[in-house]
Amino acid sequence: MSKLQTLEDFYQQKIHWLPENLRQDIGHFNVFRLDDYVGPKACKMPYSRKDFYKITLVTGHSNYHFADKTIELRGNALFFANPLVPYEWEPLNEDQSGNFCIFTEAFLQRQGGPQPQDMPMFRPGGQPVYFLTDAQLAVIKPVFEKMAAEIESDYAYKYDLLRTYVFELLHSALKLQPATTLYHDSTAATRIASLFAELLERQFPIEAPDQRVKLRSAESFAGQLAVHVNHLNRALKEVTGKTTTQLIAGRLVQEAHALLKHTDWNVAEISYCLGFEEPAHFSNFFRKHLGVAPSAMRAV
Repeated sequence: MSKLQTLEDFYQQKIHWLPENLRQDIGHFNVFRLDDYVGPKACKMPYSRKDFYKITLVTGHSNYHFADKTIELRGNALFFANPLVPYEWEPLNEDQSGNFCIFTEAFLQRQGGPQPQDMPMFRPGGQPVYFLTDAQLAVIKPVFEKMAAEIESDYAYKYDLLRTYVFELLHSALKLQPATTLYHDSTAATRIASLFAELLERQFPIEAPDQRVKLRSAESFAGQLAVHVNHLNRALKEVTGKTTTQLIAGRLVQEAHALLKHTDWNVAEISYCLGFEEPAHFSNFFRKHLGVAPSAMRAV
């Protein structure tokens, strides 16, 4: 897997220049036409984590690779990327159009309200892709057009307005989901489940062969959260329908799949990174959950 891509990397690889405001305390924002970055001369961006957020509107046929998943995009789609999850957009032909904007967490933190990490599309395990009808496209595309016009203006408060447009995109996407998937009662169980999920995700993605998962058991998570392991298991079962062990195993399988697909590390290195004492233990674990050996998965 490629190293974390910084904003500087993005501009140097994609555009070959650095904007003057890249390191300002207000955070960074920019917007682009997707059409300008498709074709035989386009610079292909690596599958990696980025240190910025990205919202892309695309019309065409492409694949969006993120974590260990791939979603095929046909027609109109809006997709979201965040600094926690490695991703890559792969156009499958040159007939692509759309827009994308990039911004840092600091850019949105200057405005009150929810922050990016609080939004469902940016949470680990959340829904990052939204397919759009032509009618929905007609609502969302003008927001990008207003962004493009505003960033070229000399209006003194244009970045405040641009933040508003970003939130307009976020809320437009949220409206595409049923309300029941967005809001949950804040109970003790949901709070524990949320803290568990955050602690689990903090260990990923694995980006170097010497990086290692340290929390792998229900007992270790319960100790970190200062709750009894039985209490943790009950809370997670109530909220997710799964046991602590199942949730941990599922995330390890997801990361293993991504490492096998996107790195050239051998099975022993991947085994070490995921906290297994012996490669054979990792192979047995992988085969138990996916029905095939790690080497067979890599060959697919």
